Amino acid sequence: MNYILVFGLLLAGLVLLVVGAEILVRGASRLAGSLGISPLVIGLTIVSYGTSSPEMAVAIQSSLANQAELALGNVIGSNIFNVLVILGLSSLAIPLMVAQQLIRLDVPIMIGVSCLTLLFGLDRTINRSDGIILLLGGIIYTVFLIYQGSKQPDDPDSDYEAEYGDKSPLSLGQWTQNIAFILLGVGCLVLGSQWLVESATDIARQIGVSDLIIGLTIVAAGTSLPELATSVVAALKGERDIAVGNVVGSNIFNILTVLAVCAIVSPVGVPVSDAALYFDLPVMVAIAIACLPIFFTGNVIARWEGCLFLSYYIAYTTYLILYATNHHGLTLFISVMVFVIPLTVITLVILALNSFREKRQSKQVTNHSLEDQDEIN
Repeated sequence: MNYILVFGLLLAGLVLLVVGAEILVRGASRLAGSLGISPLVIGLTIVSYGTSSPEMAVAIQSSLANQAELALGNVIGSNIFNVLVILGLSSLAIPLMVAQQLIRLDVPIMIGVSCLTLLFGLDRTINRSDGIILLLGGIIYTVFLIYQGSKQPDDPDSDYEAEYGDKSPLSLGQWTQNIAFILLGVGCLVLGSQWLVESATDIARQIGVSDLIIGLTIVAAGTSLPELATSVVAALKGERDIAVGNVVGSNIFNILTVLAVCAIVSPVGVPVSDAALYFDLPVMVAIAIACLPIFFTGNVIARWEGCLFLSYYIAYTTYLILYATNHHGLTLFISVMVFVIPLTVITLVILALNSFREKRQSKQVTNHSLEDQDEIN
């Protein structure tokens, strides 16, 4: 198979994944809306799962083809790409607002499941029992989101309300159309994932790099395109909380559902190589942890923080390329990053402490004002 055909198959697979995810989400969401399910719940569940459906399709396909390492690289790479690239680009378009729920609940959950994945990988395999535990966590998290969403009123100005807020009964033709969308979306995902896995594997073999590297880069970026489109468009429309929430929710679902299903479906579990255990998984955990101080500073992801995200993704990809090609510049690159990373950590900690101090002082001033007002009354 020549290079042109291989890359053509890769591109076609990526296109089918993106189109399939969009069609699947649209059909399922409109059916759910017509059944009276709130747009908020649709956004928290169907849309979040839908944008992660390419990762799921690739994970299942690669697991059945005994290439579970590609699925692991896809999950790790997608989570890294989601934070560093999607939030980076979205915050460059417009500074992103961060809801308090993300800081208090969802980001800590993202950190927790990322650490749990690293813990499960210590024995070099994420086995079926590990996958069942993760999947149960995903079910509990989804049920919690639905319960929480059912208690909150819908926002009539939100994108989800505008897109899926019509609860009027559907005609037979509309039911047929939306069911056809769902089936067509699933078909595109299945075929696209098959083409993507086959072409990515062939590329890896021809250029002599591992399935893990291909999964961390090309496949991860390609399967994250639905999240990228959703978050950037949401940011440009002013739905800045959706842009951040979509990324965090997708990262949680990638681990609790995609990786879980991969570990359950694969006959031998998901093998964890030394490279993934000692570098890629710790990077995923570190990026999840880094979200807390960045999100906490003013509850906003500023443009300079978006630039920081993008810079670190460039550095991460550069390392992967240098490592895969055994380039002589790898030693110098590592020496530079050993200096840059601690400096970044110190800066983020200082900014987070200053933000915490300012919020505490502001709260004290507000409490004093309320006490003075009570005394006057």
